Amino acid sequence: MSLSHYRALGRSGLVVSPLCLGTMTFGPGDWGVDEAGSRAIFEAYRDAGGNFVDTADIYAGGVSEEFVGKFIRDTGSRDEIVLATKFGFNGSSSPLSASQGRAGNPHAGGAGSKNIHRALDASLRRLGTDHIDLYWMHIWDGVTPVEEIVQTLGDLVRSGKIRHYAFSDMPAWLAMKAATIADVRGVPGPIAMQVEYSLVARDIEAEHIPAAHEGGMGVMPWSPLAGGFLTGKYKREDTSGSGRLSGANPFGDSKFSARNWEILATLKEVAAEQDRPPAQIALAWVMAQRGVTSTLVGASSVAQLTGNIAATGVRLSDDQMNRLDRISAPVAGFSASLTAPMIRRMVYGGHDVTGWTE
Repeated sequence: MSLSHYRALGRSGLVVSPLCLGTMTFGPGDWGVDEAGSRAIFEAYRDAGGNFVDTADIYAGGVSEEFVGKFIRDTGSRDEIVLATKFGFNGSSSPLSASQGRAGNPHAGGAGSKNIHRALDASLRRLGTDHIDLYWMHIWDGVTPVEEIVQTLGDLVRSGKIRHYAFSDMPAWLAMKAATIADVRGVPGPIAMQVEYSLVARDIEAEHIPAAHEGGMGVMPWSPLAGGFLTGKYKREDTSGSGRLSGANPFGDSKFSARNWEILATLKEVAAEQDRPPAQIALAWVMAQRGVTSTLVGASSVAQLTGNIAATGVRLSDDQMNRLDRISAPVAGFSASLTAPMIRRMVYGGHDVTGWTE
């Protein structure tokens, strides 16, 4: 496997690399990279054969989109790059508004038609292009009806301003309902879902992955290294230091659980057997999972990116996969328990029966 081992993303003709370059690090901010460093990462990814670049309107306050657009123009690679960006989070709150006790504009976020059109026009300006190849709903707002989202994004596909759309961080039922509405109406539907997935975050296997398969959506994991936890950089006796899991972070302290330290220990054992860094083994495990088309990787240096790309060359033995699967197996909730072997045997008169998707 290599970055130029392209796969179709979901039930579509959009072909992408097995690793997608995430650009949340491009621009100012914590763990941010300046323009020269971001350009070097972008060019290293391209030189390795990568064709899938993912950004968002809120990354570095829009600077990430500006950098990506500039790099694509400078390299003349627009027709080669699958360009993805996102809408949904609200970026309207300013220090001045906060100091005056005013909230931000509610129509500067969410999945309503008004914000989608506003956000897309702003992203197109920053990226310096006339269309987006893959437009992600960054997060569901919990308010906008699915019908409105499908209508708005489908209209944008038909207008040519976006080529495809997909959903990130949403309930599985919402993605499935959108896919069903689109199928029944014969209009463009979502082709992928972007969700947290790693050895220490496998809960999407119960609902999201089956929904993605049934709805013709590719799975695109984010945080496959669990915010850096699966690189082995943190120690059980001392979790302080510099990194995304130090101080304020979107994961809180959830990654530093007793169960996760056991998973990390097994990961390190497999890494030692392969003579590879733990991060490469963790990425190889994610890329091998059912339904996964392309996996998001971010980088703050070319060396870090190169290490991630090397994971495409890892081959885990059956024994190594089984050990990683067993130690990281999620606790079966209600949905997963419905298809447990014991229930199957009760249904089928004591026989073991395997479904066509298994």
